[in-house]
Amino acid sequence: MPAGSERRFRNGQQFCGTGLQCPPQNSTTVEQSLLAGHPEFFGDLRIGPFKARDASAISGLDLSQQHRQDPMENDNSTRMEFATELAKRAGELGMEYFRRLDTLTIESKGHQDMVSEADRDVETFIRAALAKQYPDDAIVGEEHAPTTGTSGYSWVIDPIDGTANFVRGIPAWCVVIAGFRDSQTDVGIIHEPSVGESFYARRGGGAFLNGKPIRASQASSLSEGSLGTGFSNRAEARNGVGLIDNLLDQGGVYYRNASGALMLAYVASGRLLGYIEQHMNAWDCLAGMLMIEEAGGKVAPHPTDVLTKGTPVIVGGSKIFDKIDALAAAAFRG
Repeated sequence: MPAGSERRFRNGQQFCGTGLQCPPQNSTTVEQSLLAGHPEFFGDLRIGPFKARDASAISGLDLSQQHRQDPMENDNSTRMEFATELAKRAGELGMEYFRRLDTLTIESKGHQDMVSEADRDVETFIRAALAKQYPDDAIVGEEHAPTTGTSGYSWVIDPIDGTANFVRGIPAWCVVIAGFRDSQTDVGIIHEPSVGESFYARRGGGAFLNGKPIRASQASSLSEGSLGTGFSNRAEARNGVGLIDNLLDQGGVYYRNASGALMLAYVASGRLLGYIEQHMNAWDCLAGMLMIEEAGGKVAPHPTDVLTKGTPVIVGGSKIFDKIDALAAAAFRG
């Protein structure tokens, strides 16, 4: 942060990228203010009632009528391709904010839980594109109220996972989009803009990193790599201490980068042996859990009400999952 700069905190108030206080959620003037604040980025994209006069204004994101899919059509490949390109564009917008952190408005939502105008504006952008392409789908996101749909399909999004890193200038954050239907995740995308890595998967279609197939770790011992861990303010923090203690006793080491979704992507790509967190929200974990399954790893099943209540997350390579599961059981029992 430049010397002499001052970061603005406005607790209890929501502010858009224009610096103006936002009107209530679901009001189209929120999107209008956002567009006015970033015309150089959004080009001709129009949100909600606005018109996309030139779909090519959004590189790789075709919002034209002929490309739009029937929301009832279970075309996971098309949905994955669309959401992957959308995550990349959302990441570009996030990077615009990341490059000017000294002007960012930041609020505290609770202990170790922050939000900025970047989170809200990036989510607004994602929601707008999804609503344009799949108008009958529901949308569940971290920063704005959920919207209902009639297709039976839900998009679950975290505009910036790793906000604590983001607002401190640490380049370890990501855009997360998952497609959820019939109590299971069909597509998942985790895009890390700072390094240009896009992890994505679709059910039955494998998992990929920038076009190349990925595979979960084949290690069978905790001493062969690192185990990702997360700490949730919705669970007993001391449980994490016992988890790490037991892990170290078994010759393992732990890894934490303050972005649970990113660590799940690292499990899918074999960079981490696995990951444990006592509670994660759906927007943080569904995309990554699908990737791990499609990359040959194992995941503990999530509850049917995961969209509203979240879930414990226990995942890992197929040969080491049982040891990771045992660690979690010992740490979280009772």
